[in-house]
This record gives sequence, C-alpha cells and structure tokens, in this order.
Amino acid sequence: MPVLPGPPDTRTVGPGPIPGVFRDGAARFRAPDGWALLPPGDAALTKRVKAAGPHWAVQEKRGRRTFSRGVLAPAGTIAAETARRSAERADPVYRRKLETGRAARARKEAAYAAGFAAAVEDYLGFAPAHAPLGRRVAAAVAAHATPVGSGTVARTQRIPIQERAAAAVIAWLRHRTTAYDHMRIPRVKGRRREVRRALAAESKRLLGRYRDGGVPPAPCPLEAALG
Repeated sequence: MPVLPGPPDTRTVGPGPIPGVFRDGAARFRAPDGWALLPPGDAALTKRVKAAGPHWAVQEKRGRRTFSRGVLAPAGTIAAETARRSAERADPVYRRKLETGRAARARKEAAYAAGFAAAVEDYLGFAPAHAPLGRRVAAAVAAHATPVGSGTVARTQRIPIQERAAAAVIAWLRHRTTAYDHMRIPRVKGRRREVRRALAAESKRLLGRYRDGGVPPAPCPLEAALG
C-alpha cells in the first residue's frame, strides 16, 4: 500500500507499520513536512498545541484500551507553546497556585480514603471481639483501593460507596487469602467469572466467622493477609 504525504488537517491516527508512518483506516500517511511529535505527559501543553491549529492525535489501541502516543503538529507551534508553558511554570504566582491545588486535592483524597475505610468497616461488620482486626483490615483495603490511578472499583462513581466497599473487600480477600493469583484458569468464556464467584462465596463465609463473634480459623487468615 503506498504511503502518501499527509494533509495538514486535524484527525486521529494510529501508529503505522514503520516509524514515521501513520494510519487512518486503510490509508497510510507520513506526517506533513515541518511537523514534529509532542509526547504525552503534559495535558495543558497538549491542549494548547491542539487549540493552535491543525494536528494529528496519535492513539494506539491495545485490546480494549486506547493509549495516547502524543500529538503531531507543526514544530514551530510545539516550540512556541513549550516556551510559553516553561515561562508560566517559572512564575512564582503559578507555582503557588499549583501548590495550593495539590494541597486541596491531597485533602480531598485523604477525606475520601477515610470515608472509604469507614464504609469498608461497616461492610465487614465484625463482632466487638474482632472489631480491632476489622479496623486494620478496613485500613489495608482502603490503602490498596483508593489511590488515584489504582484502577480499582473504589475509584468509580457509578455505584454507591457501600457497593464499592463490598467489592473492594472481596477483591482484597481474593488476592490475599485465596490461591487465585496462582491458579491456571482455562481461557474459556465465563470460566474466570465462575472462579471469582466461587472464591467470593468462600470469602463471605470467612467473614461470617468474624461477624458472628466466633473463634476464627487458626492461624488467622486475615492476620496472615495483613502481615
């Protein structure tokens, strides 16, 4: 398939078969003369370069996920916007604003983590004799599930926090108290879901021992998981 010089328009392209070649459906293009690639990483700079004029957003799809590989745009535009961004970052007012924003986000995340830990502890519902252990488990689950970028169910806003807490506990127990991470599960549609469902039932039975106030298994699997 011939590789044509790309038109200086705005489009989304994917990486081509060789470096310097990009694809848009069946078409294969080289970047327009004088264009350069701005790597991903600075969202504000990328947004400004895109707003400045024609550009190509380079995206690569792997499985169900799409990854940004940067933006192709005129090299002069990238240089000008990069210089403007650097000057902005050097401004003390900008730095103070950035620090204030970071502090505000940190407080917000700390409050969410504390609230999530409380929701986890409520879900655990351990009897008074096991309440201290429940608080430790809740703190461990929250520490694992709530960090930004963790990709866990705790970060979604699509379901109530009580459901997020329950799902996070079951996921934590699956990895910490069962053999799930070492299982060889056949690549059959629905099989992994069946395994997870069975392990979830096992985890819920384990939690029931602590909720009822009875004597937990020895050695204590939750103590081992925390260790």
